[in-house]
Amino acid sequence: HRSSATRTQKRLLFDSSHFAMSRPVLAKIKLMISAGAAKPAPPVGPALGQHGLNIMEFCKAFNAKTADFNSDAPIPVVITAYKDKSFEWEMRTPPVTYFVRKAAGVAGGGQRPGHEVKGTISLKHVYEIAKIKKQDAAQTPLKELCQSVIATAKSAGIRVVT
Repeated sequence: HRSSATRTQKRLLFDSSHFAMSRPVLAKIKLMISAGAAKPAPPVGPALGQHGLNIMEFCKAFNAKTADFNSDAPIPVVITAYKDKSFEWEMRTPPVTYFVRKAAGVAGGGQRPGHEVKGTISLKHVYEIAKIKKQDAAQTPLKELCQSVIATAKSAGIRVVT
């Protein structure tokens, strides 16, 4: 005996019920904000405002969550804006260059990487930075993260010593 709905109709019914359960995403917004320094001014205000999101709600939540961080730490944030004007946000760890420069005690990288050395870091620093970055890249082996940190240090004009 044949069912009353065709295979295509069943697939459409399944697909439409799948979409009904998830909220429709309006946009994914990626920002880099200093810890504890989210303000309605650019870049936060315009990025959230153009999607009709509550800017102050985000600023208060972000500043509260990053209050204990170094104020100069740049925090990457991914904000998912939904069509109903609600949003969710997720923090990542600061970029590798921030940690490498901090460990080497230099303000900026070298102007001519590979030719000019601005500072040095040890393999212990590399390992510690890789352990921190592991939070963002849980599936990546620690050895690969260490190699990535070494490459970033080299490109910033910072030598890794053993």
